[in-house]
Amino acid sequence: MPGPLWPRNRRGSTDEALIRAVYEEHGNALLAYATRLTGDRAAAEDVVQETLIRAWRHSEVLVNGKGSVRGWLLTVTRNIITDRYRAKAARPPEVSGSAAAPPVEGDHADAVVDSMTVLGALDRLSPEHRDVLTELYYRQHSVAEAADRLGIPAGTVKSRSHYALKALREVFGDGAGDGARRRGSGRPPQQPGGLREVVA
Repeated sequence: MPGPLWPRNRRGSTDEALIRAVYEEHGNALLAYATRLTGDRAAAEDVVQETLIRAWRHSEVLVNGKGSVRGWLLTVTRNIITDRYRAKAARPPEVSGSAAAPPVEGDHADAVVDSMTVLGALDRLSPEHRDVLTELYYRQHSVAEAADRLGIPAGTVKSRSHYALKALREVFGDGAGDGARRRGSGRPPQQPGGLREVVA
């Protein structure tokens, strides 16, 4: 950085007096300008402080008699605010820690455990009952579609689904599923297609 125009041993007292004089003459104008640009008094005070630090580092600009000192200070102030705004805009948005603002994506661990619990319970059913429930509740086919896909009459689909759901209720009623033990309700976990509501 460029050094001062006076001897180094005089720098401390001379610079301090110079910056104090600059602040006394231009401080209020800088603060008003920064407050108007930021809309925040505390942020404006930080900007004025940074402006004075830059003035101290480039004190030769304040005494060389070229141009307006206040104009230079106001330009520095505006540049600091612009740089801060750009830096803030470049950062990713901060995550809120507030309970009122839940995370965008919740923890999927419960859904994984629920799926494993229901799949385990389905494994205890006969293949015919399991196939009917898979068509009706996981693939969300109608009774007629399930009958067509399985190659059985629609009445058989209805009958098998009735007995399959009854068997699942018994599995979850006995607490055999992890989900039933975890929830303590004897109900199967939430599954797509409304299987929980049908079994419950």
